[in-house]
Amino acid sequence: MILVIDPDSGVAPYEQLRSQIVAAVGAGDLKAGARLPTVRRLADDLGIAPNTVARSYRELERDGLIATHGRNGSVITDGATSGSAEDAAQAYARRAAELGLTRDAALELVRAALDGTAAGAPAPGR
Repeated sequence: MILVIDPDSGVAPYEQLRSQIVAAVGAGDLKAGARLPTVRRLADDLGIAPNTVARSYRELERDGLIATHGRNGSVITDGATSGSAEDAAQAYARRAAELGLTRDAALELVRAALDGTAAGAPAPGR
């Protein structure tokens, strides 16, 4: 799995990281039990602050995609890989609303992801 942070993107780095991990789970690149890099190691690899990685991991844990075991690291949960497409769509809709995205902005992000393009998220409310 290759993770990349685009500093010129309108999407916050923690969200870029979170969404890439979610996409890797959805694509089957990360399976239940897969270990994620430590916060410090991933931050160093990506050239971002450890708190940025930690925030991504907290949100992934909140959403049930990973479990964090302190110094033993974070792993992909069984539940992360067993959901249906409908479950994923519902989770995305909730997250888009939390981020303040309009329906059109959220749909555009999905279109861009399905097309394999890198699209920056529009500003909330746009």
